[in-house]
Amino acid sequence: MKKFDAIIIGTGQAGVPLAKALAEQGWKLAVLEHGFLGGSCVNYGCTPTKAMVATARRAYVAADSSAHGLMTRLDKVDLPKIVARKDQIVQSFRGSVERKLSHENITLYRTTGKFVGTYLIQAGDEVIEGKRIFLNTGQSPLIPDTPGLAEVPYLTSTEILDLKELPRHLLVMGGGYVGLEFAQMFRRFGSKVTVVQRGGMLAKTEDPDIEQELRKVLESEGVKILLNSDTKKVGKKGGDVVLTLDSEGKSKIISGSHLLVATGRKPNTEELNLGKAGIDHDKRGYIKVNEKLETNVPNIYGLGDIRGGPAFTHTSYNDYEIVYRNLVLGENVTMNDRVLVYAMFIDPSLGRAGLTEREAKEQGYDYVVAEYPMEWVARAIELGETSGKMKMIIDKKTERILGAAILGYEGAELIQVVAAYMNAGASYKVVQRAITIHPTLAEGIQSLALQIKP
Repeated sequence: MKKFDAIIIGTGQAGVPLAKALAEQGWKLAVLEHGFLGGSCVNYGCTPTKAMVATARRAYVAADSSAHGLMTRLDKVDLPKIVARKDQIVQSFRGSVERKLSHENITLYRTTGKFVGTYLIQAGDEVIEGKRIFLNTGQSPLIPDTPGLAEVPYLTSTEILDLKELPRHLLVMGGGYVGLEFAQMFRRFGSKVTVVQRGGMLAKTEDPDIEQELRKVLESEGVKILLNSDTKKVGKKGGDVVLTLDSEGKSKIISGSHLLVATGRKPNTEELNLGKAGIDHDKRGYIKVNEKLETNVPNIYGLGDIRGGPAFTHTSYNDYEIVYRNLVLGENVTMNDRVLVYAMFIDPSLGRAGLTEREAKEQGYDYVVAEYPMEWVARAIELGETSGKMKMIIDKKTERILGAAILGYEGAELIQVVAAYMNAGASYKVVQRAITIHPTLAEGIQSLALQIKP
C-alpha cells in the first residue's frame, strides 16, 4: 500500500494551490481527480461563463450605441465561434492547473476516490493511505423532481455552455445568480428569455432594494420575469418544452425552445463513502467543519463548496490559505477572520462585501444605511452607465463598515475598494476624508460614505 503525507480529493480552487504549496514543502501527496483538472471554476463556472458574459457585453454595446451617436447594429451572433473562444480559454486554464500539479512530490490519480477506512482511500484499483486527507470535490447542479422534467431535453449550467444553436426562446427555472447570468447573456445574443422564480424575489439572499434594481436592469433589456411561479409539470409539445406553472395562485402555461434548470447546487459527496470514515455531514450531504475547516475526524478537512456556505472560487482559495497557514506556518487563523466578498456577473455587475442590511438587523447591530444612485456618479454619467445604486451599512458604535453592495458598472471591481477598508477595520470617516481621483467610478464610494452624517 502506498502511503502519503496527504491525500487531496478534487482539483478545485482549494485543492490545487494546497497540493502545490505542500509539495514545495517536501510533503508526498496523492491528488485524485476523475474529471477535468481545475474543478467547476475552470471548466463549468467562472472561466467559461465570464468569457461568454464578456462576449454578450460586446453584443449589447454593438446593438445599443445610438445614444452615443454611433449608428451601429448587431447583425448576427455566431454562437459556435463564441463557444470556440470560450473553449480555447478553458483549455489554457486547464493547462495551467496541470503544470501546477506537475511536481515530483505529487502523484496524480485520474480517478474517483472513496473511503474504505478512516485514512484509506480507494483510488481506482489501488488503496492508498494518507496521514491527512483534504476533501475538495465541489458541487454539481441540483435537479428538482418536477413531474415530467426527466422526459424533456433540459440543460444545466454545464450543457448550456456548449450550445451551438441560439435558443429561440430560453426558459430559465431559477432566479439565482446562475440563472440570471445566463438569462441576460442569451437575451443579449438575441434569444427571447423568460425566468421562472418560485419565490417573490430574484437573488433571494440580497436586500429587497438591491433586488428591485437588479430586476429593473434585466427587464429593461427584455428579460421576462415571473415571480411567485412554481413549476408544477414539464412536458413537450411539438419541438418545444412546456411548463405548467402555479403563478401568483393561478395556473399558467408557457413554452420555449430550450429549458435551463438553475434551481440550485448539491455537494459532490455521494461517492466519497463518508460513513466509512465516520465523517459528519448534514442531510443534504454537506460536510460539517469547524472554523478551521476540520471535520469531526482528526486530520480530515472539508474545503470549498462541499462544506456548505458561500460557494465561490475565492472563498475556496481562502480555505487553502487557512489550512496552509495553520498546518505549515503555525498560525491560528479561522474562517471568522475574513470579510466575505462576492459578485453576480450580470451587467452591470453586483458586488457584495460583508453583511446585507437584513443580516445586520438579524444580528442585532445598531446601524445606519447610506445609499447613492449610480446616476449621480459623474464618471458613470460620462460613460453612459447609470443603472444601479451603491449601498453601505455602518455600525453606529464602532463606525466600521459592516457591509456594502454596489450594483453598477464595474460593481464587482469597485466592491474591492470597500472590502479593503473593511479588512483594515477603518471607520467610514476614513473613506469620507480620502482623496479620490476625479472623475472615476470609485469616487462614488466616497460620495456614498459622505451620505452618513456624524
